[in-house]
Amino acid sequence: MKKIILSIIFFFICFASYAHIGHYSKYKKIEMEILRNNEIIGYNYYFFSRKNDVTLVTNQFKFEVKLLGATVFEVEGIGEERYLQDKLISFNSKTLQNKKEKFVNLTLNKNTKKFDIVGSSFSGEAPLENAIGNWWSHKILQASSQISPISGSIKEQIVTFIAKEKITINGKEYQTDHFKLTSKNMSLPEDKRLNFDIWMDKKTSLIIKVTYQRMGSWEYRLKNYE
Repeated sequence: MKKIILSIIFFFICFASYAHIGHYSKYKKIEMEILRNNEIIGYNYYFFSRKNDVTLVTNQFKFEVKLLGATVFEVEGIGEERYLQDKLISFNSKTLQNKKEKFVNLTLNKNTKKFDIVGSSFSGEAPLENAIGNWWSHKILQASSQISPISGSIKEQIVTFIAKEKITINGKEYQTDHFKLTSKNMSLPEDKRLNFDIWMDKKTSLIIKVTYQRMGSWEYRLKNYE
């Protein structure tokens, strides 16, 4: 019980000083590479542009899984998050997954103070506490639920602090906080369930590495940032 309480205290102290978009004001781009079974199969890039109080985060990603030389799974997409200061005001994405189109159109409704979502698997309202399920912002570690950047579906989540860990990525050493992010509803089918290990560098506010298991060992890891 004492260990659990200390973990909870650490979690809130750790994030009490965190801003959101302000922590990324110095970045122009964040590049992550995608690996499956230790083989690079694609990329996930984030580009930042700013005008006055508005920040636009553009997400481009693509990966391809091959088996015996034949492509068995491929995904390519683009998304745009628009922030007014720290507040998410819109998100739009288009994704082609195995030649099937998926999409999300999200806007902030100033009257209801909720997000209005029209997506390929969900349409409706969502509380402002939701985070977009991308890997550029540590906000994903603070939210109680996340919105799929591909389909608009909403999943409740639990984030647990694991440990402080020193890891090396592409020859560079990072002092990280290791978290576990899982679905609150564990009765979901395994392919719909959240189950990620996430390492974040508190110094840069960057997520350095994400791993999960689904038809192989997957890893998103930081390649470069400017």
